[in-house]
Amino acid sequence: MAKATPVRSGDQLAGCAAESDAERAAAAWALADEPLTTFLQEQVVPYESDEVTRLIVDTHDAEAFAPVAHLTVGGFRDWLLATATRPDAAATLTAVAPGLTPEMVAAVSKLMRNQDLVLVAQAARVTSAFRTTIGLPGRIATRLQPNHPTDDPAGIAAATLDGLLMGSGDAVIGINPATDSPQATARLLHLLDDLRQRFDIPMQSCVLSHVTTTVDLIEQGAPVDLVFQSVAGTEGANASFGVDVRLLLEANEAGRSLGRGTVGDQVMYLETGQGSALSAGAHLGTGGRPVDQQTLETRAYGLARALDPLLVNTVVGFIGPEYLYDGKQIVRAGLEDHFCGKLLGLPMGVDVCYTNHAEADSDDMDTLLTLLGVAGAAFVIAVPGADDVMLGYQSLSFHDALYVRQVLGLRPAPEFEAWLAGLGMADPQGRVLPVDLDASPLLSIASGA
Repeated sequence: MAKATPVRSGDQLAGCAAESDAERAAAAWALADEPLTTFLQEQVVPYESDEVTRLIVDTHDAEAFAPVAHLTVGGFRDWLLATATRPDAAATLTAVAPGLTPEMVAAVSKLMRNQDLVLVAQAARVTSAFRTTIGLPGRIATRLQPNHPTDDPAGIAAATLDGLLMGSGDAVIGINPATDSPQATARLLHLLDDLRQRFDIPMQSCVLSHVTTTVDLIEQGAPVDLVFQSVAGTEGANASFGVDVRLLLEANEAGRSLGRGTVGDQVMYLETGQGSALSAGAHLGTGGRPVDQQTLETRAYGLARALDPLLVNTVVGFIGPEYLYDGKQIVRAGLEDHFCGKLLGLPMGVDVCYTNHAEADSDDMDTLLTLLGVAGAAFVIAVPGADDVMLGYQSLSFHDALYVRQVLGLRPAPEFEAWLAGLGMADPQGRVLPVDLDASPLLSIASGA
């Protein structure tokens, strides 16, 4: 598995990467001949010592797996590519998803070209809903990320206004707080909920505090829409985040108990990223051997699937060049993550991003964004000017989201689009129109903060 993986710096750092192109090609050839059933009989991370493995194995749907159970990994690739060209592709891929384990999906992705990853992901259909519907064909949503270094309400309001005026925020308005204090989190939750009610915006909000902070605030009556948590592909890596499967399942139930959704009740927002397990020293599998970072990332999607989330996204270039060295590696990883998550049945988005010390730039992000738009990504993340001033990394701008909608004919989530049109901010095709700031009721978001 590891040696068949396309080149990436994290696997080289972990000591599990192929040492030459010839070795990588030989490993891919051998992997292609492995039966899919091997992944049910042999575990990459031991069942006895890892609860993520136990969750994956114990929830496997043998009936859904039956149509592909006779295939090898290479045969599964051929099956996916053939299925993607058929009129019933979406229904077929949806039906087989519960029968696929993360390791099967990670394995087949290693045999696929970028165009293969795009083709199959585009054919898959995964929708979710809370106050807006995410993942519908012909649409791409955005997380509006109005972070501020000191959680200043005026700064957050200004960034939020900037995004709303450019049609962003239909996936979620989500703030990474500068601290994890319950008081600061509660203030931000009330700020966003007041905004939603004041302007009757069909949106969901989220303050990305630790899940335990959010659950405590739910018990105190705070206006929590979505419950956030970063997750990973091994028990040890999740322990480094301060979570386990039981806690996440309880948090999901706590969020749903509020009944705040209008068109759906999916309340979990989960983030992942290749390299997180290695960062935590929790990347070793059976026999103490290192597991490649992309397989571990896909295992995180197996955990996410059990939580029936509204949103999942990989922060693909956020951890740094130690794991994804340059633009080529980031683009490949973003397409892999999106493909694997969607094939497992997740409403998959991507934070198209890079750190300033990586060998990447905005041209690489333009390429990945366009490919993800073609591949049917559920959502992307957008920040003012593509520069997150609190987290200190480069993501997409609100203008980038407008670009991909325009060039590919994509639209916002339908409920959010209707709201934009009602304010005269979108045309009948869902395209955002110029707004007279002096006449816009949204101007009071910033002036009244």
